[in-house]
Amino acid sequence: MTTNIFDPRDSRYKSPYGAVPCGTKITVTLRPPLAEGFAACSLLWHAEFAGRREEIPLSYAGTEGGCSLFTAVCTASLKPELVWYRFRLQRRSGEIVWLGKDGMGAEKDVVSWQQTVYDGSLDTPDWFGRGPAYQIFPDRFRRTSVPDPAGMLGSRLVHQDWEEGMEYLPDEKGEIRNRDFFGGNLAGVEEKLEYLQSLGTKTIYFCPIFESDSNHRYNTGDYEKIDPMLGTEEDFRRLCEKAHNLGMRVMLDGVFNHTGNNSKYFNACGTYPGLGAAQSKDSPYYPWYTFLEWPGAYEAWWGIRTLPAVNESRSSYVDYIIQGKDSIIRRWLRAGADAWRLDVADELPDEFIEKIRAAMMEEKPGSFLLGEVWEDGSNKIAYDQRRRYLLGRETHGLMNYPFRVAALAYLQGGAAEDFMEAMETIRENYPPPAFYSGMNMLGTHDTPRILTMLGARNVPEDRSARASYRMSPQERERGERLLRIGAALLYAFPGCPTVYYGDEAGMEGFEDPFNRGTYPWGQEDEGLRKHFALLGKLRNSRISLQIGDLRWFHAAGPVLAFARTEGEEVTAAILNTGEALAEVSIPWHGHLAADVFSGQQFVAVQNRLTVRVPGLECMMLI
Repeated sequence: MTTNIFDPRDSRYKSPYGAVPCGTKITVTLRPPLAEGFAACSLLWHAEFAGRREEIPLSYAGTEGGCSLFTAVCTASLKPELVWYRFRLQRRSGEIVWLGKDGMGAEKDVVSWQQTVYDGSLDTPDWFGRGPAYQIFPDRFRRTSVPDPAGMLGSRLVHQDWEEGMEYLPDEKGEIRNRDFFGGNLAGVEEKLEYLQSLGTKTIYFCPIFESDSNHRYNTGDYEKIDPMLGTEEDFRRLCEKAHNLGMRVMLDGVFNHTGNNSKYFNACGTYPGLGAAQSKDSPYYPWYTFLEWPGAYEAWWGIRTLPAVNESRSSYVDYIIQGKDSIIRRWLRAGADAWRLDVADELPDEFIEKIRAAMMEEKPGSFLLGEVWEDGSNKIAYDQRRRYLLGRETHGLMNYPFRVAALAYLQGGAAEDFMEAMETIRENYPPPAFYSGMNMLGTHDTPRILTMLGARNVPEDRSARASYRMSPQERERGERLLRIGAALLYAFPGCPTVYYGDEAGMEGFEDPFNRGTYPWGQEDEGLRKHFALLGKLRNSRISLQIGDLRWFHAAGPVLAFARTEGEEVTAAILNTGEALAEVSIPWHGHLAADVFSGQQFVAVQNRLTVRVPGLECMMLI
């Protein structure tokens, strides 16, 4: 019955939908059945950041369809805010009941709805999210020659054979150091720019490229220097220029919560010529770190000694990374980067992120700031603090891991309605610019390969067995069919469809480092590659897929159908993850529809289209 009383996703009950800019007038209407005998209702409104609670009476507005109508117009706060609201209803008998998103009950038992209020005066660049992005783990994408590691930071093992397996066992100290390299470089990426363009790529997202002694480079040695195994600053500038000429932009990974212990800032190994924080308390970098007992005990990211944590509130660190004339943020934007992705954004103070955005807008208007957050970023609590990532002054968008979680559950046999509910929650909670610029993905460098997740039936417990595991032909066939469906979902949904390098080529692999193999040049799965290329072309040619509204048509069991609409243009995705044939009927205002995958055409009858989708298949109708 509660959905008949109030549904914030229905304009008859709440308008406008979802998150709103500061100062917006919001109309709420309750429709309790007359038989419930309610005589008065009020809205309880709790602004969390301001610490303000307000009770707003709803006015009686007559009856409609056997229901009483109670309505009110409230004004969203003038500052960005996270609001929690519920309703108090009083029967004519005097009994008080409370209404929340989980139903009616006592005040302590009902769950409040969320209302996001954001600063709508600050623009979000509209280029990120229109076309596809492609994530590159630099050491493993493409090399132009086998590098000589002599003189480079750390002790590096270079694989001579591009197709060798990577090191994954602990060393004699029981640590996994990630010191084996394959030698992928920026020149190799430059060599493959036309390949990326053929996939429809509009943004190249690089995992870290700065000097580091590990193959993943998340333990930065020097933010001012491209790792020499990757190339030089000049190589980076040339790559950016050529990418720009081909209509692509470049996103860099900013790892600003911690450095490497083998860095010029900490210098625990004495590798760099200057004094690091671990060598002298007189080092200019000493205030950046928190020592429990100098020099051997210090705060580190997740307690990992090779990743000493940085105090982001130190003014000298803020100047170096963000605010100085030649800060790290600014200098690499000037060198050609168009965007920054903030690693472990949960670990960065709100003020630090806000300053990064301000510096980016000043240095390069139109540049884009993305945050790594794994949950719903609109209401995230990290380290006992409610975060403000999406309220308009920090990140423009976030990595949309909730999309991956929901999509993977659906592709692995979950219910389509669960996917729809999960995504409607995100759409309702996120400001529209953030929803449309979220980084949607099926896999990243931090997750197992999507093909393995969809195809592997019996996952070995032994790490060595997982290292060498390859799916059977039957497993791989099923995995590929599901991946084609997943890719269609990825490219049809609002947000930036992002491909982890090699997923389009059919790469397999379990957890890190098995998900970080070398790209199989010359051995790609051509069927998958062509499927991704077609989707990339479709995404870039259909304005409805870039900025169109989202309309759900069907979500039940294994079958999901939705459309993106912009003006007269409609693109509909119909997905069937089940084994059986499914018949689906959807609204269609044109006379004909064509499936871009099969070329099959369909005729609409009385503004409805009925199609039959085989098991483990998908359609994209235009």
